[in-house]
Amino acid sequence: MFKNFHGFHLVEAYHKTRRENRNQRSSVNKHLITALILLIVTLIIWNLPASVFGIAGLTVVQQRVIAIFILATLMWITEVVPSWATSIFIMVALLLFTSNSGIKPMVDEEQVGTLLSYKDIMSSFADPVIMLFIGGFILAIAASKTGLDVHLARILLKPFGTKSENVLLGFILITGFFSMFVSNTATAAMMLTFLAPVFKQLPPEGKGRIAMTMSIPLAANLGGMGTPIGTPPNTIAMKFLNDPDGLNLGLGFGEWMLFMFPLVILLLFIGWFLLKTMFPFSQKTIHLEIESNMENNRQTKIVIWTFIVTVLLWLTDSLTGINANTVALIPFAVFAMTGVINKYDLEEINWSVIWMVAGGFALGYSLNASGLAENAVKSIPFDTFSPILILILSGLICYLLSNFISNSATAALLMPILAIVCGAMGDKLDTIGGTATVLIGIAIASSSAMILPISTPPNALAFSTNLVKQNDMSRVGIIVGIISMVLGYLLLYFIGKAHLL
Repeated sequence: MFKNFHGFHLVEAYHKTRRENRNQRSSVNKHLITALILLIVTLIIWNLPASVFGIAGLTVVQQRVIAIFILATLMWITEVVPSWATSIFIMVALLLFTSNSGIKPMVDEEQVGTLLSYKDIMSSFADPVIMLFIGGFILAIAASKTGLDVHLARILLKPFGTKSENVLLGFILITGFFSMFVSNTATAAMMLTFLAPVFKQLPPEGKGRIAMTMSIPLAANLGGMGTPIGTPPNTIAMKFLNDPDGLNLGLGFGEWMLFMFPLVILLLFIGWFLLKTMFPFSQKTIHLEIESNMENNRQTKIVIWTFIVTVLLWLTDSLTGINANTVALIPFAVFAMTGVINKYDLEEINWSVIWMVAGGFALGYSLNASGLAENAVKSIPFDTFSPILILILSGLICYLLSNFISNSATAALLMPILAIVCGAMGDKLDTIGGTATVLIGIAIASSSAMILPISTPPNALAFSTNLVKQNDMSRVGIIVGIISMVLGYLLLYFIGKAHLL
């Protein structure tokens, strides 16, 4: 992820392995066959009679949007190409076949219906929420470049002493804290590197090594729920919840943390209890040493103070009137003007995630701007659906999908659909706390999915150490995932009933 990030070699090794597996001849042939099948399915949907869809007034443009949406879904699920590549393909397909800058014979507005604005499709990449992502990445890059991240980890782990169970708790809480502001992949890589000296002290026949290794992905996955920038699904949820043309709830950074931060802390302690119970330490003490490479210079001081001011502005957005997206650009400007980051550091931004999210935004825009969402709402009696059924099904579908495909892809796929469904159900959702319960529930469900090594990059990194077996990871993942979803949805339900959102 970030080349100057402590533990980057683990991330590089993980991505190299995935590339090698993808490039094997058998894998290439499999992907080609899959791609051909998906293309045939898409062409069939593209050319079906409009009456088949059961949506009154369906235009050609709207049918094309359906076909592109289904193709995107299948491509994300099968991973025939990387998720970010699917998102770019989505945007290009929408531009060529549904926009006012498309292929002339195919975008005659009199024949195909109202066209999408090519400017609005392209602006998905410059959405204010994308700025929030970029601001989070810039903070992480600056912290790793100055060594602040390692220094903080060293200081924060000291109070936990030398008792093995307490050191485990320290790793869980610190990993969870970092994951609220830094990519969970980068956080997991850094914290797993710090475990190297710990493993030398623990006997190989004991279960303590498993507990310590599993603590990193568990905390990284759960910690991301704590802030809107902690993980992409959170930010995608904020996009739809705060859309001025949609729900327009005005949910701020501080409000998100107000109810999600306590939940994360509770889940981290539950995770700690489970790990120390399931994988007890045979050695009762651990002497941990982490060398700090932070220099007490001007750049470091700028990063520290900018980080503090940025977090305070995020927490007080309702008082200052500066929304989280705008605040995210402040550290970018400060670091650029003071030379903390340079043009080469910009290459370390995780552009693949940004493209992944932008593609989801483009899909959401196309559903609404084409009129497809409105027609679907009129044709499908969403207002007769059970709110509890919608809540449970959406959470379960998200949880199952997120265990096999990117949680960003899952959120980008489900959020636009659920925003439409929830809008059509109106006041009926008040019985479960409103639309926010459903959409934020998707963010919680995606972060709770951690059963398999492929479920999340932190899981894959931990599994690559060869200290954790897949059945151990599955056991912990299932238990923690179920607890996380149950507590998360209960919290959202009571917050919604109390009209705190």
